[in-house]
Amino acid sequence: MEGQTVQVEVSVRQQSGDASLLRRLNSAAILRILREAGVATLSELARAARVSRPTAEVIVDELVAEGWAEECDEEQGDRQRGRPAKRFRFRASAGHVAGVGIGAGTLRAMVADLNGTIVAAAEAPAYEAMTVPERLDAVAALVRGTAADAGLAVDRLAAVGVGTTGVVDGAGRVVKSVILPGWTGLDLQGELAGRLPAPVLVENDMRLAVLAEHWRGAAQGHDDVVYLFTGHRLGLGLLVGGRPHRGAHAASGEIGRQSGEHWQVFRHLVGYAMEVEPGELRSHQQAAEFAVERARAGDGRAVRAVRDFARNLGEGLVTLVNPLDPEMVVIGGSLARAGDLLVGPIQAHLDECCLYPPKVVASGLGSDCIALGAVRWALDHADHLLFS
Repeated sequence: MEGQTVQVEVSVRQQSGDASLLRRLNSAAILRILREAGVATLSELARAARVSRPTAEVIVDELVAEGWAEECDEEQGDRQRGRPAKRFRFRASAGHVAGVGIGAGTLRAMVADLNGTIVAAAEAPAYEAMTVPERLDAVAALVRGTAADAGLAVDRLAAVGVGTTGVVDGAGRVVKSVILPGWTGLDLQGELAGRLPAPVLVENDMRLAVLAEHWRGAAQGHDDVVYLFTGHRLGLGLLVGGRPHRGAHAASGEIGRQSGEHWQVFRHLVGYAMEVEPGELRSHQQAAEFAVERARAGDGRAVRAVRDFARNLGEGLVTLVNPLDPEMVVIGGSLARAGDLLVGPIQAHLDECCLYPPKVVASGLGSDCIALGAVRWALDHADHLLFS
């Protein structure tokens, strides 16, 4: 009898645990359906989740009490049709995430609700000679300030996504960086987690940039994309099957140092700028922006310099496009503002050299692309916690 009693108790506990698990699974399913539907009635939720209406009602009542869902106001005309069915929607403001882009010259941060609506954004200056602790402290201060602008404490954030240059491993360590001094070997995720009371996720900036393009930019609806970053440096992001490609060593997105420095691609623009104003010293990016501005004003020599620059970019892209066969190439970074001055020559070169030429477009996300991709990365983490 004693053995039978123990067996019954174990069986009851198992059944109780199974019921609790089933309730959590059904709750996650209904919450996910509610978020995707926008607005839904109890009957619609029950059908979609394949549960009874009473079960759906109990779960929705719990979600409303916990702040994850809310009842919608009546629409005009509802009262004319008799007693309307209650309608509910996902309460996106129940949680928030932050996204951060760490650049050599600028730090950018955004805070978004669980639907991805940006509710606060800010930036702060940075400089290349900053010490590692100074840069880390500046990032943490920017996150705290941006969260405060949204009316939140940092510990209320579900996740903080961070994009940085360099090879970033799965634990958020910067294995190697050729841009920011002292960044190589830095446990960036651990350092920021010690400064911010919220889960911190770190990823390579180019992978986040292509993720942003897929989410809110030119690459929406396209799952195989090459993203080319142009500005103070060149970078690449690869989207394969709808996901950013990390590579065998998590080094996808880093062009690294090449023979003669890959800045040689800027030689036409630098040469033009020096020829026009020989006494003015400009960086590669400044020379490029100067040439683009003059090209837009109708300077024929500037047009040729920008075209030659674009053709050089196209020649480099061919080595990726032919074996990867992407649907689209997105030109991002500060030089994306050149628009068709860059896109046209690159498209012409790919049309000439590729078996299946992808469409070439200029990004419209501007300097926000990395922080926006970091927001999406943090939302994916929050979604996993909510809906798994």
